[in-house]
Amino acid sequence: MQEIKDISALDFNKVYTYTDYLSWKFKERVELIKGKIFRMTPAPSTNHQKVSMDISVRLYQFLDKTKCHIFSAPFDVRLKKPTEKKTYTVVQPDIIVVCDLSKLDEKGCVGAPDLIVEILSPSTSRKDLNDKYSLYEENGVKEYWIVNLNEEFVLVYDLNEKGKYIGRKPFTKDMSVSSNVIKGFQLDLSELFAN
Repeated sequence: MQEIKDISALDFNKVYTYTDYLSWKFKERVELIKGKIFRMTPAPSTNHQKVSMDISVRLYQFLDKTKCHIFSAPFDVRLKKPTEKKTYTVVQPDIIVVCDLSKLDEKGCVGAPDLIVEILSPSTSRKDLNDKYSLYEENGVKEYWIVNLNEEFVLVYDLNEKGKYIGRKPFTKDMSVSSNVIKGFQLDLSELFAN
């Protein structure tokens, strides 16, 4: 496969695979969702980075000495349906937790992480709230957190036994959010959203 060194050489109307993705050698970060290219923001805001680091550190400390591992972007998560021969989806969530270590390889995670956290940015909020919500639900991500920095709340979706997300009530700045997948993990949002 020929290396692509300039993103402008890609046809954004075409459907691409993970094999294509591996041949791209340009600096811009992109994700593939069902074969379609989505550009990522060049660099998240300072507040985005701070909140991402805070959540990551707290998860890491809680998960230390367990079988679960935490990763933060950029870290490739490859998702595909059992009926697909090729992988058409490669995403880079802000934070993931993987407890089934057989899903990890040298290039990232193959299959659904147990927990995904996405922190909304103005340029990615539609993708995170719509495209990724559906994608994560379809692929069996057990728990999906969406962190809204501007409005200072967290949405949590739990996968039910029918494979559908059930949303909890929004968690606001004066509350703590807990995980059903990472038993015992709680996050104080007044600390998380403190400037």
